Amino acid sequence: MLTGNREFNEIYKKYKNLVLKAAYIYSGDNYDAAEDITQDTFLKLYIRFDELKGGNVSAWLFTTAKHAALNYKEKHSREVLSIDSDEPPEEPRRESVEEEYSEDALERDRAKLHDRIFKELLEKNPRWYEAVYLAYYMEIPQERVAEMMGMRLGALHTLLSRARKWIKKTYGVEYEEMNRQD
Repeated sequence: MLTGNREFNEIYKKYKNLVLKAAYIYSGDNYDAAEDITQDTFLKLYIRFDELKGGNVSAWLFTTAKHAALNYKEKHSREVLSIDSDEPPEEPRRESVEEEYSEDALERDRAKLHDRIFKELLEKNPRWYEAVYLAYYMEIPQERVAEMMGMRLGALHTLLSRARKWIKKTYGVEYEEMNRQD
C-alpha cells in the first residue's frame, strides 16, 4: 500500500489543480463532476502509490483524470434532459440552417484536426506533447511546467519552439485553409 503519507500529500498539493483542470475540461465544463473525478483519481493513486511512485506520476494522474472525465461526458451525453416547464427552451437565433450546419461542421473539423495534431505530436515526441499540452492547452505557467517536467525554463522554451515549428510545418497549410474566410 502506501509507504509515505507525506510524499503522497506533497504530490496531491503539487498536482491537484492540474488534475481538477483536466477533469473539468474533459468532462464538458462540469465542475461538480470534475471534483468527483479528481477525488477518484487521487484515491486510485493512493491505492497504487507504491507501484506508481517510481514513474511519471503527473502523466499518470493527468491520463487517469482525462479518461475518467471522457467516460463521464460520454455517459451523460446520452441522457435525455427533462424540462420542468411546459415552454420549450429558447434556442439561439441563427440566420439560416445552412449557416448553423456550416459552423457546426467547421467546429467538428477543427476538433478533429486538433485531436490529430496532439495524437501525432505524442507519436513524434512525447516530451513535446507534454510541454505543449501543459503550457498551451492546460495554460499552466511555463515556470511551473518546467518544474513539473524536471527541466530548466530555457530548455522548456526550446522544446516548445521546436514543437511549434513542427506543428506549423506539418499542419500549417491545412490549418490556414480551414480558417480561411471565403
